[in-house]
Amino acid sequence: MKIKSLMLLTTGAALATTGAMADGHMAGSMTLVSWGGAYQISQQRAYSEPYAEMHEGLEVIWDESSAEAVARLRAMNEAGNITWDLVDVVAADAMRLCDEGLAMEIDHDEVLAPAPDGTPASEDFGEFIVSDCFIPQIVYSTTFGYRNDVAEWNGAEPDSVCAVFDTETFPGQRSLERRPIANLEWALICDGVAIEDVYDTLETEEGLDRAFAMLDTIKDQTVWWSAGADTPQLLADGEVVIGSTYNGRLFSLIEEQGQPVNMLWDWQMFDLDGWIIPAGLPEDRLARTLDFVRFATDTQRLADQALYISYGPTRASSAPLVGNHADLGIAMAPHMPTDPANSENTFLFNYEWWADYRDDMDARFQAWLAQ
Repeated sequence: MKIKSLMLLTTGAALATTGAMADGHMAGSMTLVSWGGAYQISQQRAYSEPYAEMHEGLEVIWDESSAEAVARLRAMNEAGNITWDLVDVVAADAMRLCDEGLAMEIDHDEVLAPAPDGTPASEDFGEFIVSDCFIPQIVYSTTFGYRNDVAEWNGAEPDSVCAVFDTETFPGQRSLERRPIANLEWALICDGVAIEDVYDTLETEEGLDRAFAMLDTIKDQTVWWSAGADTPQLLADGEVVIGSTYNGRLFSLIEEQGQPVNMLWDWQMFDLDGWIIPAGLPEDRLARTLDFVRFATDTQRLADQALYISYGPTRASSAPLVGNHADLGIAMAPHMPTDPANSENTFLFNYEWWADYRDDMDARFQAWLAQ
């Protein structure tokens, strides 16, 4: 069985059940790449710490470079030196890496554990498997947090995402991600484009000009962030009054740190996050990675992550297992982006559109920032 499995791994074809592979054939260390902050801590507590306890002597190295995953993996591949074993990416980046042959295609039902009732992984994850290379973990949203103690607002509080562009009612510094994703969509929505027309509008030169013109109105009052932990820190320090980031980071800021910050759920951007396995790993590292990813994405582990951060698990079988926060004891369901009270206005992120246009949009956005 070991020989057969290794042959399959070598050819990169359909993968054998990794649980059958003995520790002796697995690497003694693995490098996992994620996004840092509260999200990475939730992965460590739910996945890597219990896995390491099961494998004495295993060295788990975390790298916080997911925001640069595509560029870094392209460079590693060109240099012929892949140093990462498992990389956490958003769905659109997984599609790009898969299309470029930089992420390994997998058979989800071979690589991932079935649900406790025997339901195959592909059915349990369902529509969240948006690419042959993508191993879904969470549903999250990019949304806004704002300070609730800004004297200049005279008691007003934002109830619309367009408050970000309203510097008269809500003066003060903003923070937005140093990438075009979400910023372009929000700019068009707040410039009056219908939700269903946003991506068609972005495909035209006039539409792009319109989005950037809207962003021009707040460019000089914006701090541009690169890491998901930046906006929570900027809000906590009072350096910005409103800013975008991932909803789980804001949950941590509000509920765990008790900062004077509220959530703004209006037109939150739904997205998926998950693992990809870099193509071309040596056999022993691939065996370790496959063994870990099978453990880290089973029904219980995905439910466990939701005990530490307010991101929804992507397995249907995990949802009923989500309970109260592991440390705070509060119910997690009302803090999820999918809770009905939070999702009256949600924008479904178009993964395929961004997979196709990301490089062009990144180049234009960075050129605009430099102007």
